Amino acid sequence: MLLKFLLLALGVSTAQAIEPFTWNNDTFLLHGKPYQIIGGQMDPQRIPYELWGDRLAKARSMGLNTIFSYVYWDQLVPEQGEWDTSGNNDIARYFKTAQEAGLNIVLRSGPYICGEHEWGGFPAWLSEVPDMEVRTNNPAFLSAAKSYIDKLGDELKDLMVTNGGPILMSQVENEYGSYGANHEYIASLRDMMREAYGIPLYTNDGGEQSMLEGGQIAGALAETDGSPQTGFAARNKYVTDASSLGPQLDGEYYITWLDQWASNNTHQTDVGNAAAIKTATSDLGWILKQNASFSIYMFHGGTNWGFQNGADWGNALEPITTSYDYGAPLDESGRTNEIYHAIRQTISSHVGKKNVPDLVSEKPLIEIPSITLKPSVSLFDALPDPIRKTAPVNMESVGQSYGFILYRHVATASMNGTLKTGDAPRDRVLVYVNGERVGVIDNTYEVPNTVQLSLKKHDVVDLLIENMGRVNYGSQIVDQRKGIVGNVTISGTVVSNWEIYPLPLVSPPSASGNAPKPSANSSPIFYTGSFDVKEVGDTYLELPEWTKGVVWVNGVNLGRYWTVGPQQSLYLPGVYLRESGNSITVLALEPTGDEGSVQGVTTRKWGNNPDPDMKS
Repeated sequence: MLLKFLLLALGVSTAQAIEPFTWNNDTFLLHGKPYQIIGGQMDPQRIPYELWGDRLAKARSMGLNTIFSYVYWDQLVPEQGEWDTSGNNDIARYFKTAQEAGLNIVLRSGPYICGEHEWGGFPAWLSEVPDMEVRTNNPAFLSAAKSYIDKLGDELKDLMVTNGGPILMSQVENEYGSYGANHEYIASLRDMMREAYGIPLYTNDGGEQSMLEGGQIAGALAETDGSPQTGFAARNKYVTDASSLGPQLDGEYYITWLDQWASNNTHQTDVGNAAAIKTATSDLGWILKQNASFSIYMFHGGTNWGFQNGADWGNALEPITTSYDYGAPLDESGRTNEIYHAIRQTISSHVGKKNVPDLVSEKPLIEIPSITLKPSVSLFDALPDPIRKTAPVNMESVGQSYGFILYRHVATASMNGTLKTGDAPRDRVLVYVNGERVGVIDNTYEVPNTVQLSLKKHDVVDLLIENMGRVNYGSQIVDQRKGIVGNVTISGTVVSNWEIYPLPLVSPPSASGNAPKPSANSSPIFYTGSFDVKEVGDTYLELPEWTKGVVWVNGVNLGRYWTVGPQQSLYLPGVYLRESGNSITVLALEPTGDEGSVQGVTTRKWGNNPDPDMKS
């Protein structure tokens, strides 16, 4: 009885005391004690699993006590009915490593997560499920989402706070109020998560009335992101449901922003900007003094390995770069910068220096001298068996999610006029006639280039289409099929009879004995080489004089490169290297014959160049 009176005097109910993680009007409670979430976002699937321990230790040594983590449905379930927890997908292992580092977890499993990730985390195969509509109270979507959430809950059950684990609570969907206001849909997800996870739930929305009213759902704590002053005031004003009220949390405090491929998009960072860093530390200090909580988005961004990047949509496609550096306190290579140290000082001043661990040591990056690469095989000489169709079909309908897809037609008569590839370019179309590139149609431009064709009988037309990343934010998210959707026409005349070649390029093809000589209008060519290093370590690969393509090192797809920038180098972790006999393959989508060297540097450069495919 005495304990009950003491708890009531502290504003803690006996029910709260029993729950391992809960809250009262203004304070989170972990095992009955006040807990201020000092958090940062860091997603396991963007980091080599061999480096999780290093990154998590650095989170703790900045003063963080909690990691917020998205989980990418498309990576865990690459094909319907599969479940892949290998490598970077071993989410349970990541959370165990965080717990060992003294960190708790806030789970952000979606099923929609945005995160500048491919289709906001949705697996591409959803596009082929009958009657599917994402992000709404659609039976087909809810069935697929429940299967994913139930399986994830089973994988993580021992790591929930209710079972002594580090996972404190889970977010329901993600910023749904910026998209819609279907409360039946959000309630369905809430109920799925209650059953599968058994931990407290919250929603996270922008600090505006429509966003909060659209995303808030009874029984989940309503929180905001962005400006803490604006968001906290909006939550107080517009959320009146007592079951959604409690301590304030800035669920995404943005220090900088993301990068997108384009000649006019410069790299986003506050490194070197003393005024911007002062604003960030002032905001975070203010939150801490309010007895409120925060998560820095991003604490460490990592990398969009392979073809994992998503895209925004403005007036055209805005694909995210391979690097997800995000101008974060811990950069893409996992090294600290001045933002990190400034925030560490702010947190230390609040919690006490003795409660912030010592800094983690860092190995220097390495240089790799110029690597000689030679043409190995033409993409068009390494095609799989074709799928023959009267009309083109989209990428997903042939069981493909990422990469490229080739559509080939042999002209049966002369044709002249403007080429149109379905309802719209999805996303970047390289056009060839008899093996020579004659144009590029690129949906990253509001007005893409047009291509005029003049075909004779027996001419071979190739349309090589690159999925540049499915849209992860906005109304365009509903239909994200790739390849060709609709008919191909030349001056309005439908072109029929196609050979279709799926090219997911999980790994590059083997070298041929008859490599082509590249020229200005060549079809895509793979270049190969090998190199040794004196000491294994991290580096940045620079590709001067290369236009656009993909790089593999020792079989690992490091991601896309593109001369337009702002990214001009690819992060190569030392865990993917060995001292001798390293292999490198570079796909040159638009070879010129003047491709330069590839080299590893210790200081990366950011910058932009004109797009050689644009006429003006």
